[in-house]
Amino acid sequence: MAAFVCSGLSVTYGGREALSDINFELPAGAFLAVVGENGSGKSTLIKALLGLIKPSSGSIRLGGGLKKRDIGYLPQQREARNDFPATVYEIVISGRLAHIGLRPFYDRRDHREAEKNLRLAGIWELRTRAFRELSGGQQQRTLLARALCASGGLLLLDEPATGLDAEAAESMYALLREINANEKATVIMVTHDLARVPSLASHILELSGGQKYFGESAGWPSPGAGSGANA
Repeated sequence: MAAFVCSGLSVTYGGREALSDINFELPAGAFLAVVGENGSGKSTLIKALLGLIKPSSGSIRLGGGLKKRDIGYLPQQREARNDFPATVYEIVISGRLAHIGLRPFYDRRDHREAEKNLRLAGIWELRTRAFRELSGGQQQRTLLARALCASGGLLLLDEPATGLDAEAAESMYALLREINANEKATVIMVTHDLARVPSLASHILELSGGQKYFGESAGWPSPGAGSGANA
């Protein structure tokens, strides 16, 4: 079963064609790394997948009955506010807002999901701490736990290790591998960390305005080489 299907996706953004004829079908449970130079269309693809911008042609389809609200999104650290006057727990459980419907309060399921994801992210002991008091790595884990609370099985991550030191980045990558393997989550991650990609992701999408490569990571020619193939 496919989690995401992009068919002939093109996006005109800011008066220019930012993406042209993107075609890929991502299996459920896959870990996709989206790579490319600055300006290659990675950010545009994210906005299109989130439904923030409309394709100029082509389509994006979610599989398995999933909807856009089922995407858990972790933005780049520099795009996320780090001065929330809230506790770690309050931020994490806010990921459930899209799922509570007309209910005025969080219910037991929401609190169970928050606890589960706080523990999964390794920050249960930090739940009463103010978010703004945390280190960069702890803040990223908090926002990842919130994304997991929002997720219906799909995670979209924009440069999750940007701004982290080497130890925190490695810890983040290990956590993402665990989530993908043990929680059966489909992960789409934009990254510049090309050295990590082959060992981390099951699939790779390389962009350069158009699509240079899509397929299993084992078949990726080399960082930046591309092939024009669509495996």
